[in-house]
Amino acid sequence: MFVIVGLLVVIGSVVGGYTMAGGKFAVLLQWAEFVTIGGAAIGSLLIATPLETVKKIIKALTATVSSNHMHKEDYMDVLKSFNDLFLEAQRDGLLSIESHVENPKESAVLNTNKHFIDDPFVTSFFCDTMKVLLTGSVPPHELENIIDTEIESFELENKPVAGAVAKVGDALPGLGIVAAVLGIIITMSSIDKGAAYVGLHVAAALVGTFLGVLLSYGFVGPLATKIEHDMEGKLRFLETIKACIIAYAKGNPPIIAVEIARRTILSDVRPTFGELEQYMRGKKE
Repeated sequence: MFVIVGLLVVIGSVVGGYTMAGGKFAVLLQWAEFVTIGGAAIGSLLIATPLETVKKIIKALTATVSSNHMHKEDYMDVLKSFNDLFLEAQRDGLLSIESHVENPKESAVLNTNKHFIDDPFVTSFFCDTMKVLLTGSVPPHELENIIDTEIESFELENKPVAGAVAKVGDALPGLGIVAAVLGIIITMSSIDKGAAYVGLHVAAALVGTFLGVLLSYGFVGPLATKIEHDMEGKLRFLETIKACIIAYAKGNPPIIAVEIARRTILSDVRPTFGELEQYMRGKKE
């Protein structure tokens, strides 16, 4: 939501200031400049980026606009689900929760949180780790190594996404100059057609430079930063899940495992001990 608001503020501020100064909006609608800059930017991205990363970029941009930020209630839902699952395992034995981790979407315990159950990677991350734990043959420190390996692989696989978008943003001012130079070439080839004609085409060429800089610093650069922040948030979520699993694997009671996981949550969305305790009790009631 805030991404859309931010984009509208950028557009409104730039266009509003331009029109307040007496500029004509129609002059900015130089579609040839859009085609030149946009096409060159997309082409450079395809040259530099593998197809799989391009698919991840499209997915990341969609998620960025729709916003997938974790809130305090989301974390409390997840931690309560883990607490309930571990309590069942403590009461009836580890094998009693096998059906939950085999079919998480059908589990009344695990399917209560949208950020958990609607993310295939996060769901498999937790459930596959729990399947390893259910074998009973992996010590906690080895289980931790397995989880760390998967988190590292996830980071290495997805970290280039924000970097690729940022590089396109860095290239846009230069591509804007390319579009402007092409416009000047067209203008100079028709310089004998009068001052009004030349002035109009010089203005159109300058729009190319304007678009390149605006798209870079007002749109693409900030979107790359947002993708990076979303990535960091997801890594923190994975660390929270890891902390809870490892704490339980070491023999801690479910409530202690959940408390250890709670302390890995960043302070702006971290529930207090009392809030989480009341939330879990309220759900049980």
